[in-house]
Amino acid sequence: MSGSHYFTSAPEVASERRPITVSLPDVTLELTTDAGVFSRSRLDPGTRILLEHAPPPRVRGPILDVGCGYGPIALTWATRRKRLPVWAVDVNTRALELVRLNAEALGLGNVQAALPEDVPEDQRFAAIYSNPPIRVGKGELRRLLHQWLGRLTPDGSAFLVVQKHLGSDSLQKWLNDQGYPTTRVTSVNGFRILEARPRPEGEGPESGRGTTS
Repeated sequence: MSGSHYFTSAPEVASERRPITVSLPDVTLELTTDAGVFSRSRLDPGTRILLEHAPPPRVRGPILDVGCGYGPIALTWATRRKRLPVWAVDVNTRALELVRLNAEALGLGNVQAALPEDVPEDQRFAAIYSNPPIRVGKGELRRLLHQWLGRLTPDGSAFLVVQKHLGSDSLQKWLNDQGYPTTRVTSVNGFRILEARPRPEGEGPESGRGTTS
């Protein structure tokens, strides 16, 4: 049933909230998850690797979690950087409700959960951390990456975790081809962490036409 997919706006599957513990070397979070959101029963391996192995933001400023789900990435960084605003963005309204619930329970007033269209046009981010929704399809994924990488501050970085067998190496090549300087930070258990930087000012992809789908 398509409405039950975690990347739809309103999951049709019945709500069934449950508590889980996200335990990292430096942070332990008691969170609530629900049916119809990504990896509801445990912290998925890719997100764990991103949170344990991606470097901290290179510069100070707002942090963005794209495809936030119930919020493990956003809430972890909001805990690590309590004085910085952290945006949690998703198309799944149930996921956003969980982020708000979890942030309130943790006493994190620096978290803003929002639909993509509700993020102000002029909002820029010093760092993006994301376990991007690879399974939405290549065209939609590329559109999403163009949308949010364009919101990075000039010295900002996006850290993306992608499984090797789901195309991390080809994604790295595509990002470079699009003008986003992208390197591999590390590889852990078949997952790559990629660091993408914004396009140099005034430059665009030489081969960008017709490559977003």
